[in-house]
Amino acid sequence: MPHLRSSAVFSTPLHLPHPALPSADWGDSFITPTTATTARMAADGMVGQGGGWPERLLALRNRLARLVGLKTGGFTLGDGGFPILSETPDEIVAGLDDRHLDFRIVVTLVRGPSPDLRVTTLVARHGLAGRAYIALIAPFHRRILRRVMARHAA
Repeated sequence: MPHLRSSAVFSTPLHLPHPALPSADWGDSFITPTTATTARMAADGMVGQGGGWPERLLALRNRLARLVGLKTGGFTLGDGGFPILSETPDEIVAGLDDRHLDFRIVVTLVRGPSPDLRVTTLVARHGLAGRAYIALIAPFHRRILRRVMARHAA
């Protein structure tokens, strides 16, 4: 892949099924240059970067989710956020399974002369509730993810 200009975040092709969630029927993937040397370093650099309206939107989502018995959490990987399911120096897979959907976020360090950070979101939607939920949050998800990645980019 040619070197991307600084702070650029590009959508990248996603092929399903994906090994992190073979049952996924929805997903997206974005890539940007990075100075990180491990997937953990990249993920830690993005944690807590939501701020402002994304944090308020997540707080609203969590209040509504509690009303209907869905799991809640933050924009973090690990404690208080999405549980880490697997981790290597080049990739972290985090996520959870809930009634309306199963979710995975895959943070990958793409090694090369100019390393890139790829963040892939995978969702296996369960019925109408899962489809409606993703339809509602997808535009916000993409905007927030692009924002966080751009702030982290090399």
